[in-house]
Order: sequence, then C-alpha cells, then structure tokens
Amino acid sequence: MSPFVRRLSLRCLVLSLLLCGASSVAAAEMVWIDLHQLGVEGQAWKEVKAPYDRLPAKAEGVVRDPVWSLSRHSAGMAARFVTDATEIHARWTLTSPNLAMSHMPATGVSGVDLYVRTDEGWRWLAVGRPSAQTNSVTLVSGLSPGVREYLLYLPLYNGVSSVEVGVPAANVIKKAPPRPKHLAKPILFWGTSITHGACASRPGTTHSAILGRRFDRPIINLGFSGNGKMEPEVAQLAAELDPAVYVIDCLPNMNASEVEQRVEGLVEILRKAHPTTPIVLAEDRTYANAFLIPSKAERNATSRVALRAGFERLQKKGVKHLYYLPGDTQLGADGDDTVDSSHPNDLGFMRMADAFDKVLRPLLAP
Repeated sequence: MSPFVRRLSLRCLVLSLLLCGASSVAAAEMVWIDLHQLGVEGQAWKEVKAPYDRLPAKAEGVVRDPVWSLSRHSAGMAARFVTDATEIHARWTLTSPNLAMSHMPATGVSGVDLYVRTDEGWRWLAVGRPSAQTNSVTLVSGLSPGVREYLLYLPLYNGVSSVEVGVPAANVIKKAPPRPKHLAKPILFWGTSITHGACASRPGTTHSAILGRRFDRPIINLGFSGNGKMEPEVAQLAAELDPAVYVIDCLPNMNASEVEQRVEGLVEILRKAHPTTPIVLAEDRTYANAFLIPSKAERNATSRVALRAGFERLQKKGVKHLYYLPGDTQLGADGDDTVDSSHPNDLGFMRMADAFDKVLRPLLAP
C-alpha cells in the first residue's frame, strides 16, 4: 500500500469515528417518550391483546374474523402532548409491511400526522412518511420557540406495535392537560371502509378526524373495511362505551334486506344501555358516478328506503334521541371528491365532515 493510500485510509477511519461519535452524541441528546405515556385517545378499551388494538381482547372469537383482524388497525387513535421543543421526531413500527394500497397512499395507510393547537384551533403541521415497517423521522424542525400543544394521529389502515415521540433532551415533553369535562366524551363512529379512513391522504383528513378537531373531542373509530354490517356482536361491544353520540354509518356495506333485518335491533341494544345518548343513523354517500350507472343509483336508493323505514318504525315505538342524516348531501355534484366513485379523497372527506356537522353540532352543544 502506498503512503498516500495509507494516509487516505487513516483519514477515512478518523472521519468515520468522528461521525459515529457525533451520531452517538446526537442520539444521546434525544429523549423518546412512548405514546401511551402521553395518553392515547380513541382506544375505547384498555384490556387489549396488542397495544393499539381498537377492540378488546375478549372480542376475538366473538366478532367475525375479518372484523377482528381489521380492529388491529390503529384508525382514529391519537395522542395530545405539550412541548417547548423546536423540533419533533417520531418513530413507529407497523404490524404489516404493506405500506400503501392501490388507491390510498402510504401516508394515509401507514403514516403519522401532526397537528398543533393555535389561537384559531387545530392546524396541520407535518406528516410522518413511512418508508419501511420500522420508521424514524424528523416530523418538523426549525419551529419558532414556544410551548405548544400538539396532536399526533396514528395510521389508518395498518397497525402499530410501538410509537414514540422524540424531542431534544434540553426540552420538555409531557401529557396535555385533560379535556374539560363537557368535552371529554368521544364521538363514536361505526361504519365501513369510509369510516375506517379510505382513501384519506393522511390520518388527520378523514371526516371523523376533522370533526374531532372541530368539536375538540376524542373520536372512536369503529370502521371495519367491507365489514360495517350492524352486527349485534359489535353493537353489544359499542353499548359498553359511553360516548357523547353514536354515529351509525354502515349502509355502504349492506343491502336493503340486511338493513331491514338489523337496524332496529342495533338501536335497541344501544338504547337499552344508554337511554338518552343521541344515535345518528346515516345514509350512505351517493356513488359519484351513480348519475350514469343505474345499478349504483338503485343501490343507494334501496338501502336508504330500508334505513328510513327502520328509523320511522323506531320512532313509532317511542325511541327518543334518534336522528337521521340523508346521504345525498354528503358528497358534491362535481364528481371530484372520490378516488373510485365510492371512497372519498380529502375533498370528499371535508364535504362529508360539513354534512355530518349539521346534525352533530346541535347534539354536542354545551
């Protein structure tokens, strides 16, 4: 080996050691906090099989297998925290290596989403883009100094086995103050792939997340892709909870016959456990291309007739605090708010949030 090569190799070794030392110092200067230490909202049961399951462990073998499998996704879960850090990091491990779907991006399926509370309310700040099953990212840096409250949403269509938030060791990170008592009860959404979150670009852009921020309440997401079917086993579980309002949005997964058979029993299960809690029965959104495909128009029409009939029968029985949300106003007339005529894009979810807002706002008023 020539003297020049030896000198170059030595310099490379020294540089490598210096870089490793710098990395170790940088790593040592970061503090990582498990999300459960900050308080996870949207996880309705604590007796779970895995850290971020949406249904309790006892539901396995009681609900259908697809429902159980989908309940392992972390849709709707979020954590609020306070920090004075000017940079915020996140690391999370997904339960599935499938980061995206053909019609939904990885940021929505498997990413995390950061919002910050401002004087005007919650505002989006940063998204954690997944690139592997285990991810470590800088969510945001260069923030103006100040103590602020943040809200971190978890993946919609993937599960997580661990999630941590990191800040420089010189800064403080802690759990956000408890919500005021009148805002502590969550809004519970039970439904289909749309409720689950398809096809939002980020976890924070679903209609349920938007409404959670508008009303400043936690949400419980019981959306089960393709499997929102008003089943009594799920209804019994939902009846164990004490939300501010139940929103039942299962029609996209049900035909008219199924709706006719199940809607009254579902409401009766919830009403028995909660005599005065508002229950909203929501029609399905209109397929974006139903105006030119008669079979889709008929699908919307028949399921809505069945739901309306069930609603009216329940009213005649004297069931109180029962409300109805039509489907024809949930999406726009321009056809630009879905990815496939069925699943909303971010524009569609905002329009859905506006439609749901009209029925929910009076029910959630102080």
